[in-house]
Amino acid sequence: MTELIIPSKDGQSFTAYVAMPTKLPAPTVIVIQEIFGVNAELRQKCDDLAAQGFIAVAPDLFWRMEPNVQLTDQSEAEWAKAFDLYNRFDIDLGVEDLRATHHVFRGHAHSTGVVGCVGYCLGGKLAYLMAARSRVDAAVAYYGVGIEAMLDEAATIKKPLLMHIAEGDQFVPAEAQAKIKEGLKNKAAVTLYSYPGCDHAFARGHGQHYDPAAAKIANERTLEFLTRTLNLVKAA
Repeated sequence: MTELIIPSKDGQSFTAYVAMPTKLPAPTVIVIQEIFGVNAELRQKCDDLAAQGFIAVAPDLFWRMEPNVQLTDQSEAEWAKAFDLYNRFDIDLGVEDLRATHHVFRGHAHSTGVVGCVGYCLGGKLAYLMAARSRVDAAVAYYGVGIEAMLDEAATIKKPLLMHIAEGDQFVPAEAQAKIKEGLKNKAAVTLYSYPGCDHAFARGHGQHYDPAAAKIANERTLEFLTRTLNLVKAA
């Protein structure tokens, strides 16, 4: 586990947490943060992916406002700060920083050059946009917010996209979910799973709405999807 400096499109740079697997070279998964930054939960997700054979990298997407944000969902003060950062966050610049990360790992010495991404909440929206706006080889979106307003971008999605939707999501109401499902139903590249009785962030370990059973199913689907689409060769 280490930290890497990623050059940005505008000539600056930002940091990314990187977890390396035992067997190299390996495909890369960009792990895209929630509104809480690259915190312990997100770093653990990177470590878990590395244990499964992937290079896992989590870029600090809030660096333009405040580097190294690490919040939880356990206090009102942290929620207030997280929402303030979210409301000031430039989505388009975030996608550009993810594209910069993608570029680095397509040519990284330890990477096979195959790069996917997985994102949560804000990161789910960004994973959807990476599928639409970048050459990423595969993308996974967990309970992405605001996607119903970006369905016109689906026209450019050609590579596999897996989406997990929480049916009881307080930030993505039923009407928005229906729009997403209707807007993507004819997209051959998109696979969508819906989770009854689950609220937003059901896969956030130790979070307020963590649902271990649903998280296990979603994470197993994600692992199978990434292993297949990113051509991970398991050690004998």
